[in-house]
Amino acid sequence: MFTGIISNLGIIQQLSQQEGSLHLTINPQFALDDVAIGASIACNGVCLTVTQKTADTFDAVASGETLAITTLSGWQRGQSIHLERALKLGDELGGHMVSGHVDGTAIIISIEPVDVSYRMTFEAPAHLSRYIARKGSVAIDGISLTVNTVDQHRFSVNIIPHTWQHTTLKDRITGDLVNLEVDLLARYAERLMER
Repeated sequence: MFTGIISNLGIIQQLSQQEGSLHLTINPQFALDDVAIGASIACNGVCLTVTQKTADTFDAVASGETLAITTLSGWQRGQSIHLERALKLGDELGGHMVSGHVDGTAIIISIEPVDVSYRMTFEAPAHLSRYIARKGSVAIDGISLTVNTVDQHRFSVNIIPHTWQHTTLKDRITGDLVNLEVDLLARYAERLMER
């Protein structure tokens, strides 16, 4: 479980396709001394398991299913990605409950400066847009964000200066795909309503 509060970036050092999976080597900004093999790290919002590590890097494997529904298949060597270590009992929950189980991708429709912030508008797939509500939460590339507006399949969020400066959102352009995780509670609420 994660919070969607991005405190670290990582650089993709190596990528290799093996039997339908993608093997990654990532260089994080944080020390790996207390990161165990088998630990979970959210990489641009995707929960990946540490399979090996050195003093400076960790390895992870993304399955074919993960590649099919996230942006990982388009990642490049040298690319900067958001990293978040899994929550520990007693950690502050500054964002919202993020599972790291990305639901799909959304496309950036527009990026507009508004005062000192930026308004980003996204279009979500129809099967996911029903879980997105005004003043609800979403995770975009692992970042916990509050939804400002919803118009059918499109929604907008406001990016404050701190988030803009300390994430890769400032490098994005219209037409880019981002990883989207809808609010976990919305999915459970729908399931309960089915009964």
